[in-house]
Amino acid sequence: MSTKRPTVDAQSDARPLFTGFPSGVVPYVAILAALVSASIHLWLAPMIVGFDRTRAVLFVLAGLGFLCGIAVYLSRYWRREFYLVAAAFALAQIAAFFVVSGRLDELAILSKSAETVFAVAATYLYVTDDSP
Repeated sequence: MSTKRPTVDAQSDARPLFTGFPSGVVPYVAILAALVSASIHLWLAPMIVGFDRTRAVLFVLAGLGFLCGIAVYLSRYWRREFYLVAAAFALAQIAAFFVVSGRLDELAILSKSAETVFAVAATYLYVTDDSP
C-alpha cells in the first residue's frame, strides 16, 4: 500500500488559498442569496432548539453549509462541478421544507426565495463556466 500523497496540478499549488473576488454580477447574486439563507437558518436555530432539537441542528448545518460553500468558492479548491453540488444543496433545502411541512411565513418565503435564486445562479454559473 502506498502512502504517497496524491498530487495536485502545479498550477493550483502555485495559487494562493484565496483566489480573489469573482468577476461578473451572477457570482455576487449567488453569494448574497447564500448569505441570506444562511443568516435566516442560523438566526432561527436558537429559537427552534427549545422545542425541536433535531430541527435546530439541521438549521445550523444548513446555515454552515452555505457559509462553507462560499468559503470554498472563493478558494483555490473550487471546481466547476461544485456548482451542481451547490444547486442540489439549495434545492434539497427547499424540498426538505415541504417534506417536513414547515410553517409558511415571511422568513420561510424569504429563505426559500433566496435558495431558488441561488440554485438558478449556480446552474447558470455551471453552464457558462469554461474551466476544465
